[in-house]
Amino acid sequence: MSKKISKSKSATRPATLGELVASGYQSKSVKQEMRDNLLAFLNGGANPFEGIQGYEDTVLPQLQTAILSRHNIILLGLRGQAKTRLARLMVNLLDEFIPVVSGSEINDDPLLPISKFAHEQIETLGEATPIEWMHRSARYTEKLATPDVSVADLIGDVDPIKAASLKLHYNDERVIHFGLIPRSNRCLFVINELPDLQARIQVSLFNILQEGDLQIRGFKLRLPLDVQFVFTANPEDYTNRGSIVTPLKDRIDSQIITHYPKTIQLAKKVTTQEAHIPALQKEAIEVSDTLLDLIEHIAMEARNSDWVDQKSGVSARLTISALENLYSAAERRMLLSGDKHTHARIADLFGVLPSITGKVELVYEGELEGSQNVAQNLIGKAIRTLFLEKFSDPEKAKKSKQPNPYGTILNWFNDGYTVSAIHISKDQHYINTLLTVEGLGELVKEKYPQASEAEKIILMELVLHGLAEFSQLSKHAITKGFEFKDLMSGMIGF
Repeated sequence: MSKKISKSKSATRPATLGELVASGYQSKSVKQEMRDNLLAFLNGGANPFEGIQGYEDTVLPQLQTAILSRHNIILLGLRGQAKTRLARLMVNLLDEFIPVVSGSEINDDPLLPISKFAHEQIETLGEATPIEWMHRSARYTEKLATPDVSVADLIGDVDPIKAASLKLHYNDERVIHFGLIPRSNRCLFVINELPDLQARIQVSLFNILQEGDLQIRGFKLRLPLDVQFVFTANPEDYTNRGSIVTPLKDRIDSQIITHYPKTIQLAKKVTTQEAHIPALQKEAIEVSDTLLDLIEHIAMEARNSDWVDQKSGVSARLTISALENLYSAAERRMLLSGDKHTHARIADLFGVLPSITGKVELVYEGELEGSQNVAQNLIGKAIRTLFLEKFSDPEKAKKSKQPNPYGTILNWFNDGYTVSAIHISKDQHYINTLLTVEGLGELVKEKYPQASEAEKIILMELVLHGLAEFSQLSKHAITKGFEFKDLMSGMIGF
């Protein structure tokens, strides 16, 4: 488990117990170690949780408080809320290297040994006992809780092969094969999805968390393990798949509630930070802020939809996958049309349906509606919401005594004109098609005079989709695209 370091580096560190004592090294628990390093981060104005967005005033202060209190921690929240990411970043709070007795299975501290092996080594070799230096990257253990996890996996078991090969009696402590937790002594140990552990397995953690006892097939070992425990759980699991037994929950010192980004701007930061977009795609495809906002609105609509199981949550992975698919849909269109460069369009969003259908859990009514229809409905609602943010409400405008800002556009369609937006059309053809709509370009220029030309084109497309969502125009899927018509002819199929 330990990570060896090069001879040039190890030469500067004590190699034996005697050298370690002479160096003045002081042992400290892993929780104290993390507390001291967090204090150093905070005093220096540095952030050990780099890359975590939106938790600065909520989750991170609570997490830092728990670490300063030397607590075991449970992160409780819906899926896709960076719980595991937070746990992994806690490795930054460990010392870069710690000394361990060479050959120890449970990373014995040379100054405070706890295993029989380490005690025997030190009794036999004394100050000549060899030590190794363990890097913090090797001091992280993560276990996904599944129903098949056993006590042997986590705590340990008697190893008959070891007993036979070493010719040991079964009452000898050396026949024990230690599980993940003892092997994570002086480390950070994370159990994801804790409620999925069977109750009897959770019970086996009681003494480790409280007293440090290990009970393995009749052995009762008093091993004061030094482990920083971090657990994660989804509130849905408390009822759907399992639960955290009350005595175990009582032994976990701090419970920290995570959440989804509270604003569109924070959500966009998370999505753009986490999405893996190849450099070639970024160079060839431009994605406007309007489309980034639209992607986030899809997730927010899903989190409020009656068709989506809100107890399950809608992961941030939905928007990350959607952005990746948006780039790829635009890239595919660009290659088919022969363009060398393109701007992503609202129409390209309908190529991200697979990112939505696989990321939402539907309730019974949603299942009846069908995942594809639900996904398209979410996109439509997102367009509707963003349209109201960018432009005036067409329903109110229609009833107002003031001139309807959409009147010229609607009259143009009422005169029998249609717009066919073909997905694979060249950019220039797409732009020219939008510019033919009387009053559309003027509306956008008047509302957003400072917008770039590319952004104005996206906003023009948003107006057409938005008017269709408010039943001012009809929108129909055609082969490889959409067709916009006036409402009446769309209803009677002309």
